[in-house]
Amino acid sequence: MKPRSKILIIAGSDSSGGAGIQADIKTVTSLGSYAMTAVTAITSQNTTGVKSVIPINPKEIEKQILFTCKDIRPDVIKIGMLHSTEVINSVIKCLKKIKFDKIVLDPVMVAKGGARLINKNAIKLLKYQLVKKAFLITPNIPEAEVLTNSTIKNFKDMQNSVHILSKLGVKNILLKGGHLNSRYSYDVLLTNKKLKVFKNKMIKTKNTHGTGCTLSSAIATFLSCGKPLKKSCELGIKYVNQAIKSNLVYGKGNGPINHLNSFKLNSNFL
Repeated sequence: MKPRSKILIIAGSDSSGGAGIQADIKTVTSLGSYAMTAVTAITSQNTTGVKSVIPINPKEIEKQILFTCKDIRPDVIKIGMLHSTEVINSVIKCLKKIKFDKIVLDPVMVAKGGARLINKNAIKLLKYQLVKKAFLITPNIPEAEVLTNSTIKNFKDMQNSVHILSKLGVKNILLKGGHLNSRYSYDVLLTNKKLKVFKNKMIKTKNTHGTGCTLSSAIATFLSCGKPLKKSCELGIKYVNQAIKSNLVYGKGNGPINHLNSFKLNSNFL
């Protein structure tokens, strides 16, 4: 099959393969599109946590974005981990140069094991400068708490938080509810000042490493293929839930999800 669209991923690398750019590439490829990358940082990590983060020079990140887009223009850009003000400023500068606004921003701040991946000044810049340039942002509850300076303990808090986030100037928001201690997970989409709630039964497993990266990349892929935002979110959530249900038991900590759940191999290759 031919790829249906092209996605540029701007994010950090995860050496264990479960999250970051590795998860993004697997997701985009499994859903039938073509993935390009601009690496923002190299992390040494596994399912138990992050050992180290080595930042890529902002000028090199800029070159990756501009040189790639000059040759192969993406249909959608997905942005993940941006760990410093210098990197965020470089990305903003590039987006202006290439005149691109079809952006899915996953405001990655904390790793699954609890390690902080972004500093306070970078959070401020992301909040007041980059967020408003995105077509869609996909924060989880801890990230939304940081961006709104509020506490989210239940579904009602999620609804309030989404409206607070909208005041930052972002067009569309999908607040992911997987961190709530509940029988059901609620993902709340605010678009055109209207709320749409995706309710699914919570899947009990610790193997959810990379779900945030995967969801934002899945939504970006469906958007790039021309699907409307609500449908893209619905299909992205379904893809992630199926990937979690596989319950891969890799590693001693929070294991990865199965990005190949949508992929069917031709019998000739088996």
